[in-house]
Amino acid sequence: MTRFLVTAAALSFVALAATACNTPQERAVGGGAVGAVGGALVGQAIGGNTGATVAGAVIGGLAGAMIGAGTAPGECRYHQYDNRGRPMYDRYGKPVTYLAPCQ
Repeated sequence: MTRFLVTAAALSFVALAATACNTPQERAVGGGAVGAVGGALVGQAIGGNTGATVAGAVIGGLAGAMIGAGTAPGECRYHQYDNRGRPMYDRYGKPVTYLAPCQ
């Protein structure tokens, strides 16, 4: 029972740390960590030996990294408007834009 509680606490800590990730690289690392821990637990529960645990950790880590990187919020380019709602342009006639997370 103590082993289960330690594992659950470690998994909770990793999941909490992964929620603060915003870039695709950070999300891939966080997702990979959570996936590896979860895969190791599932592999141990199914196989009951070291080989199954390692295989589960590898498969879970790869899947978590791919899912984490794929679900990262991207950045979009938005036009800037003045206080009357008209688009703003620079001195060369190009629209003034800024980058922000997509909504």
